[in-house]
Amino acid sequence: MRFSGLSERGYSLNELMLIVAVAATLMAVGLPVMTDVTEASKLNSAARELERELQSARLKSVTSNRILRVRLNCPATGYYRTVEYLNSGADTATNRCLTSAYPFPADNDLMTRPNYDGPVRTLPNGATVATNVVEFHPDGTAWRVVSNVVTAMTSPLTITVTRRNKSKAMTINAAGKIQYQR
Repeated sequence: MRFSGLSERGYSLNELMLIVAVAATLMAVGLPVMTDVTEASKLNSAARELERELQSARLKSVTSNRILRVRLNCPATGYYRTVEYLNSGADTATNRCLTSAYPFPADNDLMTRPNYDGPVRTLPNGATVATNVVEFHPDGTAWRVVSNVVTAMTSPLTITVTRRNKSKAMTINAAGKIQYQR
């Protein structure tokens, strides 16, 4: 039997450096793809959250027999809140979105209003939305509100959620159907 001075076990330094170089190249190629997937996931998350809030407001309006509004960018960009329509000057008040003036949860006294204001929520992941107010009536229909003037929808209202120059849209028609655009 013959023994050589070199061991046949393990890898040489050159082989290890080659493996590290190949792994680094593959990670560098895959990083932009993973970043795009992550960004798309965060945008979808924000859009889905807003869609759920709109669906919830519509359902609450029907079950409570009250007119509810979903106010976007309330009190600032990136925030939203579902509020009960009071048919008074409070509906246009700039403090309507502040929980200090209109707390959540309400006082639970059905004789005083508002009783159906929701919490102020934040769109996640730094997403923003154009300023719109959508009003849901107890029959499930949706109405546009512009400068506190309620108008019937003659065409579907599009709400666009934007995050880092990418956007997702959802539409609401006059019957109150909310569709998330995939």
